[in-house]
Amino acid sequence: MLFHWFLPTNGGDGRQVVSGGHGVSHGSGGRPASVAYLGQIARSAEQLGFEAALTPTGAWCEDAWLTTAMLAPLTERLKFLVAFRPGMTSPTLAAQMAATFQRLSGGRLMLNVVTGGESQEQRAYGDFLDKDARYERSDEFLEIVRRLWTGDRVTFAGRHLRVEQAQLQQLPDPIPEVYFGGSSPAAGLVAARHADVYLTWGEPPAAVARKIAWIRELAERQGREMRFGIRMHTINRDTSEEAWAEADRLIEGIDDAEIRRVQEGLKKSESVGQQNMLALNNGSRDGLEIHPNVWAGVGLVRGGAGTALVGSHEEVADRIEEYAALGIEEFVLSAYPHLEGAYHFGEGVLPVLERRGLWAAPAPVAARASVPLGAHRAAS
Repeated sequence: MLFHWFLPTNGGDGRQVVSGGHGVSHGSGGRPASVAYLGQIARSAEQLGFEAALTPTGAWCEDAWLTTAMLAPLTERLKFLVAFRPGMTSPTLAAQMAATFQRLSGGRLMLNVVTGGESQEQRAYGDFLDKDARYERSDEFLEIVRRLWTGDRVTFAGRHLRVEQAQLQQLPDPIPEVYFGGSSPAAGLVAARHADVYLTWGEPPAAVARKIAWIRELAERQGREMRFGIRMHTINRDTSEEAWAEADRLIEGIDDAEIRRVQEGLKKSESVGQQNMLALNNGSRDGLEIHPNVWAGVGLVRGGAGTALVGSHEEVADRIEEYAALGIEEFVLSAYPHLEGAYHFGEGVLPVLERRGLWAAPAPVAARASVPLGAHRAAS
């Protein structure tokens, strides 16, 4: 298994839910998203054994490319899962940017391709395509970028994108892995054609199993295989009682009017995944444990990933095993606050999984110095 953490580059971080995206925002953290603070989180995640850190994208947060480029020199081994929206820049420039990042960071870039589920936000960036057309463009974009990364000279004329005699002078080594999510039929087709890892938000295991089977079948039709990951929050403590008390604390200070405001905003989202998240919490404080140790409370006031693993270290490890048995190999996690949350998980759950033989800490940089750069993926 691989475990990734999250960099809160939106409204900052703190001991409450701070959110943005999907047309809504909630809360403001007392810890600004500065290089100093994000660097603390990144270094801690690296030391605790996380493989990478996800950085979000959108008008509601700092630019993911620039932020991670500034954080890369503060770390040695940690990779950066950079959320990126195709269509905001040319595919040739994006391929070049990724290749540059790989060379200058020592091969520590992974790309989370986000097509964009909110037309209003897309239009603010000058993108006036509808949702289905955005997925068509993503398909064209990834075809061009992947061919460029392998050294092809690309001439391509699609419905949305066109390049002539495009070629990179320096290729990325290794080629960045592409992470892709989405619950609509259009998203599934693009993922099956191009993704290395399909990401889903944290739905109950039965729903996740159906999604994995759906994407796996689509990928097999393309003659491809892929890995699967899940994006969730985590609230783990020494005892189950402590963990659930913390979950209760996160939402007890939020008044009902604020929950209604955020929920009404999220109902306007075009994202199928977002609508799935809303269905899990029903806009109510009641019935939020939707599966043992799976809690939908975060989604009351947060767009995007709205569920958390809640329980003792052993209970959370049990749930991770349950998801892993379905085919989930990568876990993209977060907590409030993100700094302390990394330690709760890294010092609480990861040792349990290590004792069970399900996880091993990444090798230190010095021990990997003799490994060829292109072999890092296999070595990890």
